[in-house]
Amino acid sequence: MPDSTAAITLVCNGPGELTTWVRPLARRLHELLPLRPLVPDAPFSLRLVLVPCPNATGAEHGVAEGWQLFERIWPAHRFWGLLLRPRRHAAWPRQGVVVFLGGDQFWTVLLSARLGYRHLTYAEWVARWPRWNDRIAAMGPAAADRLKPRWRQRCTVVGDLMADLSAQARDEAPLPPGEWVALLPGSKRAKLQVGMPFLLDTADRLAALRPGCRFLLPVAPTTSVQELLAYAGPANPIQQHYGTGEPRLERALPAPGSGTAPSPLAGGRALVTPAGTRIDLLETHPVHGALSQCRLALTTVGANTAELGALGVPMLVLVPTQHLAVMQAWDGGIGLLARLPILRWLLGVALTAWRMRQRGFLAWPNISAGRLVVPERVGAITPAEIAAEAADWLDHPAQLAGLRDDLRSLRGQPGAVASLAELVRGLLPPISAA
Repeated sequence: MPDSTAAITLVCNGPGELTTWVRPLARRLHELLPLRPLVPDAPFSLRLVLVPCPNATGAEHGVAEGWQLFERIWPAHRFWGLLLRPRRHAAWPRQGVVVFLGGDQFWTVLLSARLGYRHLTYAEWVARWPRWNDRIAAMGPAAADRLKPRWRQRCTVVGDLMADLSAQARDEAPLPPGEWVALLPGSKRAKLQVGMPFLLDTADRLAALRPGCRFLLPVAPTTSVQELLAYAGPANPIQQHYGTGEPRLERALPAPGSGTAPSPLAGGRALVTPAGTRIDLLETHPVHGALSQCRLALTTVGANTAELGALGVPMLVLVPTQHLAVMQAWDGGIGLLARLPILRWLLGVALTAWRMRQRGFLAWPNISAGRLVVPERVGAITPAEIAAEAADWLDHPAQLAGLRDDLRSLRGQPGAVASLAELVRGLLPPISAA
C-alpha cells in the first residue's frame, strides 16, 4: 500500500536564486497541488533546504520564512547535519522529490539519495550529474545539447524561469510620473561597502546633469535600510573617497495618484543626500513591477543583472576596482583568496590586474548572449564618468529602446515556472491524485 504522504523539497543557495527561482516555483506548486502548510491536511508538504554558499548573506532563511510557503526550512549551517542524519531533523515521508534550484548540483544528488527521493535538476547551462537525475529541466537548447544522447530522453527544455518576471510585473501598480533611474548596490557587505557611496555620488552628479531624474533603490530582502545607511555614512571607510556626505532618512513624498492603484512607493521612505538628491526606497517585495518602469539601472554584478535583463531594463553594470573590498564579493578562487586576511593585502593589486585581463562577461545578459549586450564598466571608474554616460543614454531614448528590445529578445517566452511545476508533479507518487 502506498505511503499516504510525500514531500517536495526545493534546494537553493543564494539570495538571487531564492527570490527569482524558488519563490515563483513554490507559489505555482501551491496553485497546482494541495500542499502543507497552506492546506494543513494535504498529502504533500513543501520544504526548503538551503545549502552552503560563499555568495549567501545568511539572511535567506528569514526571508523564506516570511513568505509562509514552506512547512519546514533548513538554514545552510544545518545542511551537513541534515545530510548525515535527515530523520533526526524531521519526519520525512518515504516518498518525495528533491528539486535543484541553485548551488552545487552534487548536494541535491546526495540529499535525494540519502532520502530515497526522486531528483530533478534545473540546468541553466549544464546538468552535471545526469546519471542520477530522474528528470532534467533545461533552461534552453544549449544545456540540453550538452547532454550525451543516452541522457537526453530525461531532459525537457522548459525555458528561463526569469522570463515569467515580466508577465508578473505587468500586474503591479505604476510608479509616479518621472524619468526613473534604478540604483542597485547589491546585498552583500563587500558590494554595499563600495556600491552605496559610489551610487549616491553618481546620483548627485546625474541629478545635476538631468534635474528631472528620479531615483529608486530597491532594498534587497537580505539587507535592511539601517545597513544601507551605515554603508552610506562615515562608519564606512570607503565613503570618504566620495563627496556625498551622510544621507538622511525621510518619509517619501506623497505620490500624485494616476489611477485607483496605489503607488508602490506609498507610505515608504527615502534617502536624501546632503546635496538634496532624493532616492526613494522600495521596501516591499517583489519589486519587478517598479523596476520594469525604470528608464535605466545602475547596478553591480550578480543575479540582479539577470532580473533586470528578464524585465527588459537597460543597465550599466559597474565594478569599481579601485577599492580592494570589491574583490571580496567576487565568486570562485579569486574571491576566496581576497577574503584571506594576509593574502588579500599582498595580492590585491596583482589579483585585480590579472582579473581585469582574464575576465569574461560579468553581466548575465552578456553571458547568456555570448556577446556584449549591456555595457560593463570595470576598472577605476568614477561617479562623474558614470553619471555622464547615464545622462548620455537618457538623452538618446531610441538607443535605450533598442537596448530594451535586445534584452527582451534574449528573455524567451513566459511559462517556464509552470512547465517546471508540471515536471515536479510528474515525479510525485500516485497519491498526487488523492
